Amino acid sequence: MNWVGLHITCSDDMRDVLLAELSLLPFSTFEETETGLSAFCERPDWAEAEAMEILNRYGMTNFSVADVERVNWNEEWEKNYDPITVADQLMVRATFHAPSTLPLEIIINPKMSFGTGHHATTHLMLAYQLTLDQRGKNVIDVGCGTGVLAIMAKKQGASHVQAIDIEDWCVENSNENFALNDCPDMVAEQKELYAVTDTDFDIILANITKGVHLELFGEYAARLNTGGVLMMSGFFEPDVHDLSEAAAKVGFKSVESDARNGWARLVCHKL
Repeated sequence: MNWVGLHITCSDDMRDVLLAELSLLPFSTFEETETGLSAFCERPDWAEAEAMEILNRYGMTNFSVADVERVNWNEEWEKNYDPITVADQLMVRATFHAPSTLPLEIIINPKMSFGTGHHATTHLMLAYQLTLDQRGKNVIDVGCGTGVLAIMAKKQGASHVQAIDIEDWCVENSNENFALNDCPDMVAEQKELYAVTDTDFDIILANITKGVHLELFGEYAARLNTGGVLMMSGFFEPDVHDLSEAAAKVGFKSVESDARNGWARLVCHKL
């Protein structure tokens, strides 16, 4: 089956924005290029109207769409995927990289590059997890993607970790990565947060878009214990104010925020 390639010429900053936006569409692979960003999907998954709406919204006019022959995406990805380190304590690497000498290591073989720790939002979340006491905690990763945050919680001593995502390929990828990291008791599920019946979480991890956070604040509050931690990313630095105000309306207190390359993290405690 042929694939569709969307090739966009853009700045480095806009590339991060478009990667975040286009990752919500059924693209299977992304490639950062010297001139911008390329996104690929199988022909039946090509969501042309949605992709064009995103490009128009950000004033992108220099792009092309072309059919491409199916290639070995893992081979192409391996050429460009380097391990990353977080705070000199954690390495996120693939199976073909040499083992780390750092205190913590997570092995991630993603189906696309988003979720390896390279993107600022994932890096921000992992960095805060390094400082957060997760020992014996009940944790849920909402929109788990590659499962990297759920794995981090388990490696930091969480007693129970749930992982959910609405995309079947994210669930499949998370479960593959759980096996790579010796997390046999963890299983990602394809479901919305609304369908999660557990209401005594100590920590909620959610690296998703601003709009989805705004829709889910009531669900976060209903499922988090008093004093529990809600850690969020997936939005831009100017969005922190709006999200803090929305969180306060359902019983959260904002306690910490940070930014990286224009993207932001917000941490709240449930009162």
